[in-house]
Amino acid sequence: MRYRNFARTGWEVSEIGYGMWGMGAWSGSEDAESLGSLQRAIDLGCNFFDTAWVYGNGHSEKLLGQVLRANSGKKLFVATKVPPKNQAWPAPTNSTLDENYPPQHITEYVEKSLRNLGLESLHLIQLHTWNDSWLEDSRIAAIEQLKTTGKVCAVGISLNRWQPWNGVKAVRSGLVDSVQVVYNIFDQNPEDELFPACREKNVAVIARVPFDEGSLTGTLTASSKWADGDWRNSYFSGGKLQETLKRVDALKLLLREVTQDKMAGDGPSEGMTLPELALRFILSNPDVSTTIPGMRKTRNVEANLLVSGRGTFSEYAPAYLPADLLVELRKHRWERKLTPEHLPVK
Repeated sequence: MRYRNFARTGWEVSEIGYGMWGMGAWSGSEDAESLGSLQRAIDLGCNFFDTAWVYGNGHSEKLLGQVLRANSGKKLFVATKVPPKNQAWPAPTNSTLDENYPPQHITEYVEKSLRNLGLESLHLIQLHTWNDSWLEDSRIAAIEQLKTTGKVCAVGISLNRWQPWNGVKAVRSGLVDSVQVVYNIFDQNPEDELFPACREKNVAVIARVPFDEGSLTGTLTASSKWADGDWRNSYFSGGKLQETLKRVDALKLLLREVTQDKMAGDGPSEGMTLPELALRFILSNPDVSTTIPGMRKTRNVEANLLVSGRGTFSEYAPAYLPADLLVELRKHRWERKLTPEHLPVK
């Protein structure tokens, strides 16, 4: 496992972290399997875990707490999130700070998360939604003041899906230590404004949804379905699944061409899978501090975390993919906007 600096905090975090949404709110999740997967990740060098109170109303946090206690001698970084008071994802454009994160609400959920995790202090607390307009309310300073209590070491924000521009002001204000944003082969727009601002202000970047909710694993088909109540039924509803599969097929074709031609031979390119390509695309960007794939099964933990262990291409070091392949992947950028079916918790 390789480690990266988490910007101004000085922490050295695993470049592939662990996203824990699926352990609290996705269908098919089993606690025993989740605990085993978390332990395997730690054994492979993962030390950054991202959860949230709303992932099962504290259940995901409690699972992580069990694993932390079983590994008390290891340095493991815990990031969690405060849910908005109005339970609205994403934050409505015209909503106020008071409707979403009044100071007392933030404090209440910090305390709840600490109890769930069995900790006295959190490494990182994040607001689970964000609007830059909230900077106009002086009470937003409450999140910064959390650090003076000793119960929080750093504060961050989780940006609304496909709205990376709606966080640039927060970064430039100096208020936050980190931002969490959707960033993958399809969703490349954080590179436009957000990443340069983070670079300038020394703010850490947590890249979430590296596999586009499963499409970039290459395992979805036209007949893919999920259990009743699983939000992916709506996320991929209508013609969205078909459009997504068409774009995934184009990536699979590129990957076959690359494997057979330019990158055949010794090194991490030989036999590269689509999930590995997806992770390597993200890790090729030095602005990213860590990426947090969701992993519930041990086999997925091993496959994903070993991407870091397989190393970089020596002829392109420290890049994780050759420059010409990155140029090709830029062509797969997909501009998307939020619609009602794209509004689950994340």
